[in-house]
Amino acid sequence: MDRNKQREIASKGGKAAHQKGTAHEWTSEEAREAGRKGGMASHRRKQEQQQSGEQSTNAGNEQMVASGSESDMMGNGSDLIR
Repeated sequence: MDRNKQREIASKGGKAAHQKGTAHEWTSEEAREAGRKGGMASHRRKQEQQQSGEQSTNAGNEQMVASGSESDMMGNGSDLIR
């Protein structure tokens, strides 16, 4: 569904709820608490993403160190020519 069409439908629902008297009216305290919770969740996700990125980078580095580089394992041929 087109984003504008979806927005139009949602707007009609919100207006109808206000006219009917069933719409939620946020108090400033409720809005503040919701914003705080959203900010904390966002911050937590960013930290988790950074930690998972660091772990995968470290795991890759450890794997390279443990296995050695391909040229070290294959030799570079210089020991054959003398």
